[in-house]
Amino acid sequence: MKVSDLSELALRNLRESLLRNSLTTVGISVGVASLVAMLSLGTGLQAMFSRRLAKSGLFDTIVVTSRREMRGMGREEQRNGPSPGESRVLDEPARTEIEKLPHVLEAYPDIRFATELRFEDKPHLTMVSALPESAKSNDAFDGMKGSFFSSETAPEVILQKSFAEELLGQTPPLGAPEPNVGDLAKPLLGKELVMRYAQREAAQGQPVPLRPADAGSGDDNFAGAAYSVVSREQKLKIVGVSDLDPETMRGPMRAKVFLPLRLAESLHVMQPTDLREISHAGDQPVYSSISVRVKDPSEVQAVEGSIKKMGFTTFSILDASRSLQQVFKVLFAFLGIFGSLALTVASIGIVNTLVMAILERRREIGIMKAIGASDGDVRKLFFAEAGAMGILGGIVGVGFGWAIGQIINFGTNIYLKSQSIPPEHFWAVPWWLAVFAVVFAFGVSLVSGLYPAERAAKLDPVQALRYE
Repeated sequence: MKVSDLSELALRNLRESLLRNSLTTVGISVGVASLVAMLSLGTGLQAMFSRRLAKSGLFDTIVVTSRREMRGMGREEQRNGPSPGESRVLDEPARTEIEKLPHVLEAYPDIRFATELRFEDKPHLTMVSALPESAKSNDAFDGMKGSFFSSETAPEVILQKSFAEELLGQTPPLGAPEPNVGDLAKPLLGKELVMRYAQREAAQGQPVPLRPADAGSGDDNFAGAAYSVVSREQKLKIVGVSDLDPETMRGPMRAKVFLPLRLAESLHVMQPTDLREISHAGDQPVYSSISVRVKDPSEVQAVEGSIKKMGFTTFSILDASRSLQQVFKVLFAFLGIFGSLALTVASIGIVNTLVMAILERRREIGIMKAIGASDGDVRKLFFAEAGAMGILGGIVGVGFGWAIGQIINFGTNIYLKSQSIPPEHFWAVPWWLAVFAVVFAFGVSLVSGLYPAERAAKLDPVQALRYE
C-alpha cells in the first residue's frame, strides 16, 4: 500500500469517528501540556539561575590566589604543586601574563582595605573595595539610586544600602522594615566623604627585616627595597547608593563602599601583602587575589587549568555550583516523570479508541484483506491513525503548555511586584523541548497502537466478512 493511500485512508477513518477521536486527541494534548509545563518550569528555573549568576559577574569569574596565601592547605594540594614558600608571587607581571591567556577578557586585582571614612565630621570604620568599569553590568546595581562612576579615576564612591543607613543614623532595629533605598539616597547623593588611609611609599636603601616566618630560612633577612607608610586623606563624592550587595560571596570581608579601580590603584593604599612579600617583588605591587573574567562561562574550566599550570590556586563559582547543577538534573528528571503520567493516561485512551474502531470496522478490515491487503498493511493503517492522533495532540499540547506557563508567569510576577520584588521570567519553552514533546507524544501513540494494530492484523477475513 502506498504512503499516500495509507495517509488518505487513515485520515478518512479518523474523520468518521470525529468526536471520539477528538476526545482522544484532547487527552493526548492535556498529557503533553502537562509534560511541557513541568519541564519548562525546570528549564526556566535553571536558565534563571544561570542568568542571575552570569549577570552577577560570578559565573564567568575566576578568583586567583598565590599558594603563599594557602599556608593551611591540605595534603592533596601540597602534593600537586610546590610548597607555599617556593610558590610564585601574585604580582603585576603575573597579572599581565594571566590577562594574555586565551579566552580571558580582563584580570584585575582585588583591592580592599579597612579604613576610616568621615561624613559630616563623624568617623565611620568600614571595608572599602575597588571595582572595574565592567562591574556596572552587575545586577546588584540594577536598582541603584544615582549613577555608576563617571570615569575609572574619578574621586567618587558608591555606597551599599546598609552603610548609607549607618551614615544617616537610620539603621532599623531587628525585625523592623528596612528603609527605602530612594529615601536613603536623596540626602546623600552629591555629598562628600573624607577617606583616611595608609599610603605605601617606596624608600630605597632602607633594609627592612622580613616577616619572622622567613627568618632562618637560608635567605637574607633584609630586603633591598622597603616601604614607608604615610597617612593620607582623599575627598570622595557620593554618586550612588546600591540596594543589593554586589559582594554577597565575600562573607565577612564584604565591602560597603566602592571606589573606581584605577583610582584605588593610584592611591597606593597599604595592603597586607606589601609587607609579607616585600623581598620578592621590589617596587612591583603584590596582590592577595586577582579576579579573572572569561569570555564565556563554558571556557572557565580551561582557563582555570592554564592558571593552575602557572603555579597559582583558583576558585570559581562553577566549582561551588556543581552540586547545585546535580540538584537541577534530579529536579528536571522528577518533573519529567510526573509530567509524563498524564500522557501515560492518555495513551490508554488511544488503545481504547483503536480497539473500539476494530470492533466497528471488522467488515471493512475483512474486505481489505479479501482484495489483497496484507497483515502488514492493516498494521500500518492502525499505526498511521495512532501516529496522527499523537502528532496532532503533541502540537496542540505544546501550545497549551506554553500558554499555561505564560499565564502562571504573568500571575507570579503580579504577586512579586506587590511584594516590591523585581519580576522574573522563570518559565522557558526552548525549541528542543517543543520538538521533544511532539516526538515523545508520537512515540507513545505508536506504542499504544501496538496491541490494536496486532489484533486487527490477526482478524480472519472470512469471520470478519460474516460479522454484522
